Amino acid sequence: MAELIHSTIGRLLEQTADAYPDREAVVYPDLNIRYTYAQFDNLCRQTAKGLMRMGIGKGDHVAIWASNIPEWLAVQFATAKIGAVLVTVNTNYQAHELDYLLKQSDAAALIIMDSYRGTSYPDIVNSLIPELQEAKPGQLKSERYPFLKTLIYIGNKRLPGMYHWDDTEILAKTVTDAELEERMNSLDKDDVINMQYTSGTTGFPKGVMLTHFNVINNAANIAECMVLTSQDRMCIPVPFFHCFGCVLGVLACVSVGAAMIPVQEFDPVTVLKTVEKEKCTALHGVPTMFIAELHHPDFDAYDLSTLRTGIMAGSPCPSEVMKAVIERMGMKDITIAYGQTEASPVITQTRANDSFIRRVETTGRALPHTEVKIVEPGTCQEVQRGM
Repeated sequence: MAELIHSTIGRLLEQTADAYPDREAVVYPDLNIRYTYAQFDNLCRQTAKGLMRMGIGKGDHVAIWASNIPEWLAVQFATAKIGAVLVTVNTNYQAHELDYLLKQSDAAALIIMDSYRGTSYPDIVNSLIPELQEAKPGQLKSERYPFLKTLIYIGNKRLPGMYHWDDTEILAKTVTDAELEERMNSLDKDDVINMQYTSGTTGFPKGVMLTHFNVINNAANIAECMVLTSQDRMCIPVPFFHCFGCVLGVLACVSVGAAMIPVQEFDPVTVLKTVEKEKCTALHGVPTMFIAELHHPDFDAYDLSTLRTGIMAGSPCPSEVMKAVIERMGMKDITIAYGQTEASPVITQTRANDSFIRRVETTGRALPHTEVKIVEPGTCQEVQRGM
């Protein structure tokens, strides 16, 4: 059983960078980006400094509305280093959903990319916040969103009322290492650091509040179940805005020093090409993703022989799909994870050394340090062992 990790996310990245400075941390082959752990930690430090100079304080809620782009990763660790709460926004949201989230989360800052699948994010933001046209960056005064002061745009132009992403690098130069260290030293492992919106059992999404301690230890246990090590290279096509991407993917890799190879937007061919080109040993996905990969007409043209492990989760995993992934994709150590966002998120997971039947037909055993009870449906009555 893994020992509990008493750390913050920012310190965890530092520790991994110290242990594996020259090992690849983040790879985007299509963007020609390759960061070692030392380089990635430095990038996150500079982003953190830039956000500090923009006025983002400890405990402020910072929403990010973007796909699996490199800046998303930088924001995940930069906000953690300065104690800001990362609020994840579903890329498929439309205006009414973003409106609800900004109000409900008391977001102080919003970071947006340009567009996603034909939806212009700046157009939606400007329709909700007309005051942006006259505002100075970082000084927004919105009647509808009284907490929201700062917007940052990731794109090829400058927009009224918003900082540009490049400003984080420029403004970082005006913040000292000592100032960042002082902020990092003020943080506690039990501080809320991530707010994930999940529909749960109600009509409106709820903001689930997770701490450094929650997600780090969940990620470390997930990595252990997969036998993930610093030698592994994980293809991450699941969205960062969900725990599957940012905990089971990103933080699980960082907990052991594995390489993260994200796919910006799921496409079965892109995944197959990425696995082959980068010699990925791990691959995550929901069942429909694996089905799309397996059923692609060119599936047999790709060399997936490096694959070993990964996670299938997010919805019930058909045993025939699991069998095909093991036999045709070579993922002999693939695991199934079950959980809920409120649990950071994994509650139970199969192990790489479980029997074939247990791995393809169950959701595994409870993670270490996790208490589970099984109750009679419709009651709180715990059932007997073996039921």
